[in-house]
Amino acid sequence: MVLKDILAISGEPGLFRFIAQGKNAIIVEHLETGKRSSAHGSAKVSSLEDIAIFTDKDDMPLSKVFDLIWDKHSGGSAIDHKSDNESLKSWLSTILPDYDRDRVYVSDIRKIALWYNLLQNLELLVKEKEEKVTEEPASVPEGESGEAEEKPARKKKTSSATPKKK
Repeated sequence: MVLKDILAISGEPGLFRFIAQGKNAIIVEHLETGKRSSAHGSAKVSSLEDIAIFTDKDDMPLSKVFDLIWDKHSGGSAIDHKSDNESLKSWLSTILPDYDRDRVYVSDIRKIALWYNLLQNLELLVKEKEEKVTEEPASVPEGESGEAEEKPARKKKTSSATPKKK
């Protein structure tokens, strides 16, 4: 899933979209209400793109976890984040069987379900387009390509002279 510019701010409910960078803060827009506000430098702001889930092997990016949830639920809603602890744990184990049960808390699973359902309801979950690997042309020995080598661009000299006073 593409989670670029989607932010979570510690102590603030919901998710936010990055709008602009200010001098001492960032301007964000609440996804549900559309209300714009600023998050000051002292606020802990996390991009969903940078969040990962602990697994027994490597950490799995949240976008990949959202992809797995999307596939499991055929693009529909996930489990309610207010479900009981055991239901949430079993739900995540069906999605991500090798998640680290010692380091992923129930509160983390609640956030995953809440954020997924929020983004799904707002139709902001967009699958990443897989890059297709194209075959490279057969290698040509050096010097026989027939193409001229590109020279680095030269910087133009600019005049920094100021007009003289008379």
